[in-house]
Amino acid sequence: MKTAMGANTATHPEGPGWNPAPQPVGVETVPASSSWTKAEPAPLMEAVVEKANMARAYRRVVTNKGAPGADGMTVDQLTDHLKQYWPTLRERLLAGEYHPSPIRAAKIPKPKGGTRQLGIPTVTDRLIQQALLQVLTPIFDPGFSASSYGYRPGRSAQQAVSAMKAHVSAGHRWVVDLDLEAFFDRVNHDLLMA
Repeated sequence: MKTAMGANTATHPEGPGWNPAPQPVGVETVPASSSWTKAEPAPLMEAVVEKANMARAYRRVVTNKGAPGADGMTVDQLTDHLKQYWPTLRERLLAGEYHPSPIRAAKIPKPKGGTRQLGIPTVTDRLIQQALLQVLTPIFDPGFSASSYGYRPGRSAQQAVSAMKAHVSAGHRWVVDLDLEAFFDRVNHDLLMA
């Protein structure tokens, strides 16, 4: 039997039944990483897997809903999956041996025409990502530039436009909008992860 990652379950580190049986998804999958993810030092990872942090991450993932990843598991199936596999998943995270699943590639239409390539992680990987975000954001966000508005808590595109208007009112005449268009589609992911 093959898992969603394509590995034989008899030799797969998690053993049979780690992921739900793969379901046809109709889109290609892309490996999330070609190497094992090494965890942060134990105290930081302990904070990530702490019960209250994981419960908050779980609520966020379930509230956000979202499409299934490459393994076909929905957010509605996450509770039962975690009841069965959380102890093993927690142990792998703390040991620095957690390996994200392949992402499901999907294209969505852009409002002004064309399509945007999306990578849809599995629900389990989204849970881990959210738990990491909740621990790492308070550590790293304070060091970001006050002029940075993208994808930050409590900041929005509307605030960026208001700041630009204030600069123009103060006599500045140049506005530069930088976008790393399709950066993550083209970057060497192995080099980036290294």
